[in-house]
Amino acid sequence: MKRWYLYPFSLGYHMVTGVRNTMYDLGIFKSTKFKTPIINVGNLSVGGSGKSPMVMYLAKSLSKYYRTGVLSRGYGRLTKGYEVTNYDSNYKTVGDEAMQLFERFKNRFVIAVSEDRVPGAKKVIDDMDLDVLILDDAMQHRAIKAGFNILMTDFNDPYFKDHLLPAGDLRESRTGSQRADIIMVSKCPDELTEETKQYYISRIRPTKTQKVFFSSIGYDENVYGTRDKMLPDNNLNYYDILLITGIANPKPLLAHLAKFSQRVKHLKFRDHHNFSDADIKNIVAEYQKLGEYKLILTTEKDYVRLKTFDRLRDLVYYWPINVIIDKKEEFNQVIMNYVNQK
Repeated sequence: MKRWYLYPFSLGYHMVTGVRNTMYDLGIFKSTKFKTPIINVGNLSVGGSGKSPMVMYLAKSLSKYYRTGVLSRGYGRLTKGYEVTNYDSNYKTVGDEAMQLFERFKNRFVIAVSEDRVPGAKKVIDDMDLDVLILDDAMQHRAIKAGFNILMTDFNDPYFKDHLLPAGDLRESRTGSQRADIIMVSKCPDELTEETKQYYISRIRPTKTQKVFFSSIGYDENVYGTRDKMLPDNNLNYYDILLITGIANPKPLLAHLAKFSQRVKHLKFRDHHNFSDADIKNIVAEYQKLGEYKLILTTEKDYVRLKTFDRLRDLVYYWPINVIIDKKEEFNQVIMNYVNQK
């Protein structure tokens, strides 16, 4: 979203962020390096660019061969400091993204949160004897120097067409993309032509050491609820659906759902929304207005919050997603080459 009337304020923002980045580039501000391989998945803009599915993909892939950990800030939690996600955790203690990972993968890899990334990274690496650590959303957290950076950018809102806050949605200048080793164009349409790929590459203008990849969102063939309830996606057309989203960009989900049902009522909340009792009361009221065959559908991230409410636990289903990477084998090899060289 572009807000041209705020452009003068973007000039000030550009000066502040530019000076800060220069201080790190010159070594005036300290940036801590680690011997353990660290892969950062970040972006230049606010809002959803597909970081979480990419973190999930990397952790799942790397944990087959290495002792793997994920460290995030734990955005939206009610606690502070360092926490490792376990069976006693919930979204209030570690945040919804960490809980989403744990709900799906349990103890397959370590999932930790810390708003201060440097001591958090040191502790999780040392305590858990990690072979590789994945940082979630630390592109601008330059106090820690990741050995490998993956920059996510949304196909429908790429950083090269955006502007700095507050006129645009960029957290820092487009030149920040130069710190990336891989630039991943995410949320691409299913039918992506070579001509379109070349256009994006020409606009990105990667350096000789950078690689550009493209990815799309893949939805599971089923939606899931509590007590192992499962419903095939092609059965959704039999239901009136109340869709609940608390994510930055629900448009891809809405577009996919439209392929299966036209009877959808959408209640949109802000990203990482902390649902209140009043919200739940309103959701139940909207649900009761629907027809005889009805269900509540949400995202995997929102599900870890909504299922904690007794009135919704047995009503709500979630739709898992995964990232589908074009030239997957090449991408995987680049990641493995980095981890193995350490």
